Parts: sequence; C-alpha cells; structure tokens
Amino acid sequence: MRGGETLKFAGKEFRSRLIVGTGKYPDHPTMQKALEASGAEIVTVAVRRVNLDRSQESLLDYIDLKKYTLLPNTAGCYTAEEAVKYARLAREVGMSEMVKLEVIGDQRTLFPDNEELLQATKILVKEGFIVLPYVNDDPIMARKLEEAGAAAVMPLGAPIGSGLGLRNPHNVILIMQMVNVPVIVDAGVGTASDAAVAMELGCDGVLMNTAIAGAKDPVLMADAMRKAVEAGRQAFLAGRIPKKSYASASTTMEGMIE
Repeated sequence: MRGGETLKFAGKEFRSRLIVGTGKYPDHPTMQKALEASGAEIVTVAVRRVNLDRSQESLLDYIDLKKYTLLPNTAGCYTAEEAVKYARLAREVGMSEMVKLEVIGDQRTLFPDNEELLQATKILVKEGFIVLPYVNDDPIMARKLEEAGAAAVMPLGAPIGSGLGLRNPHNVILIMQMVNVPVIVDAGVGTASDAAVAMELGCDGVLMNTAIAGAKDPVLMADAMRKAVEAGRQAFLAGRIPKKSYASASTTMEGMIE
C-alpha cells in the first residue's frame, strides 16, 4: 500500500499529509489561525519574500518552530544558479536543510523549467540538502529527479494559484507508478474536493497556499482542506468500487418475495 500510515521522506515522518504555505494571507494573525486549523506539520516559506533579519518583525515570528517543520522554498527563481543560492541562504540562517525547489521557466504560466530544476537538484543533493522539487506532471522527469536524489517529487495539479484543480490525473497516476519516493501534488488546488481527488488517487500528500489564503474565510477553508485530505486518504485505503457503464442493483433479486 503506497505511503503507509504516515508521510515519510529522508528519515522524517509526519502524520499530516497536508503541507501549507504562508503567503497571500490578509495578515499574520489570520495565517496563524489557518495553520492551526489545517492540522499541517510542515509549512513552506518563500526565502526571497521573508525578512531574514530576526532583529526586525518577520513572518517567521508568527510560526511556532517547535510545532511546525519549516520548508523554505525558492519561489521566484528562474535559473538553477539562483535557486541554489537561495537554498544555501535558507540553510545558512538556520531555516532548514529541506528545500522545496522551484525553478520557474515562464513568467505567465509559472511552469517549472525541467532542465534547470534537474541541474539544481543534483547540486543540492550533493551538498546534503533534502530536496523536494516542484515539477511538471511529467513522469519521465519525475523519475530523473528521483534518480538525482530527490526525497520526494511535487508534480503540479494545475498552474500556481489557478484554482483549476487536478487537470491531468492520469499523469499523476503514472508518476506514482514510476517513482518510489513520495508524490505530493503541488499547486492548482482550488477547493476541498480538489484535495480529496488527489488523495483518492493515492498521492502521498498535497501542498497548497492560495486555495486557503485567498479564500473568503481562510481559517474555515484550512479546516475544510484538512478534512478533505483525511477523507481522500481514507477513501483510497478503503478501495473504491469500479466504474461501470450500466446500473448494478444495490439489492439482489435472490430471496425476494414474489
């Protein structure tokens, strides 16, 4: 059974399969409440968009590092060199040895640049980082990233912030069949049913930010996402009935009174 009872990678273990971001909230207190409601144990922070000077107010002041595992990300980087630079910076200031690796190839779609992503992964793995790359829903590239030492792969569900939900479930299934590391759907989730669908496919986890932070009630949406991820996982473990083209009676004719 894929994934087991907990989410595991690089010797680390987490009970929650929901990873949440910290950007785009109306204010930091709302973010704090949403993180709590989500039940997440891992939170991701954009290295380029956070004040690393702890003598001044910072987003990091609102994240309880005794409760949450910090996952710095290289959002906004367009080359392998740039992404590696910010991953190193995050580790140097004590954020984490883990990194959600993003190397963007196009400003309009924000799709990953696969070549640069693979190059950055190889460099960071050699330097001892736990690398979780954000990648296109490309099974071949996912396999190459695993071979390069990625601790997990994070295929997009849809473009970042689009809220379109999982556009290509078939490719995500192929990725799960081709790699042995955890598969965590990242980007494109819009509402709770999108998260449930990803988990029902058998994904090991879901990462999201805008779907929660951009909701009219972020705290309520965070709670909904927590429940959706849990329900989707349970449905996967339970094993759904096969789809059929025609009806199948719930009650058999055997033993019926004539």
